[in-house]
Amino acid sequence: MKTTYLVIIIFFILTACSSAPEKLGSLDLVKWRQDRRACEGVRPGLVESFKAEQAQLMGKFADEVGTMLGKPDIHQLGGRNQKYYVYFLEKGSQCEDITKKSEALKVILRFNAIGLLTEITYQNDLPQE
Repeated sequence: MKTTYLVIIIFFILTACSSAPEKLGSLDLVKWRQDRRACEGVRPGLVESFKAEQAQLMGKFADEVGTMLGKPDIHQLGGRNQKYYVYFLEKGSQCEDITKKSEALKVILRFNAIGLLTEITYQNDLPQE
């Protein structure tokens, strides 16, 4: 009985301590995470790879997506317990002041009430409820 508990505890410790992946197919996740708000100019070169691999993100939980892509540039709550992760794809006014509205291209990931990624869109404005 004690051995079973020990195995379960070790399993949770190992899974909790796992590091973020470096790649998702052809998408370099390290470069993606390092270019916060797309202000370094790296993300524009990763957009096509992101689009090619986006199907692998669908159905994943918000925490897992956040680990892979890094903290979202904007985290927005929506109606019916939905949430949105916004990642900028190009430089814009968000690089000067994140609180100002930016017309820069962004990818918006919508998570349903149980936290599963259900939709990925590309747009220049933020989601409206």
